[in-house]
Amino acid sequence: MKVYKTMKSKSRPNHKLYIQVLRNMSPEKRLLKAFELSEFARQLFIHGLRKRFPDLEDTAFKKLLLERLDKCHNRNY
Repeated sequence: MKVYKTMKSKSRPNHKLYIQVLRNMSPEKRLLKAFELSEFARQLFIHGLRKRFPDLEDTAFKKLLLERLDKCHNRNY
């Protein structure tokens, strides 16, 4: 029987507070927060891709972005 070492998770001292704040939000505010975080992740992805390929022209960059997004797309539905 193999024993696998697990990675030590990061300390999250504010996690309980974060969950409490989320639970105290209205459903509408939680949905807006989800949209905000989704947009932030999208912008972060685009920024990182642009930083990695700074010399690509806009059309080539858009093509690369769409190709990368297509690879990330969940095809389970």
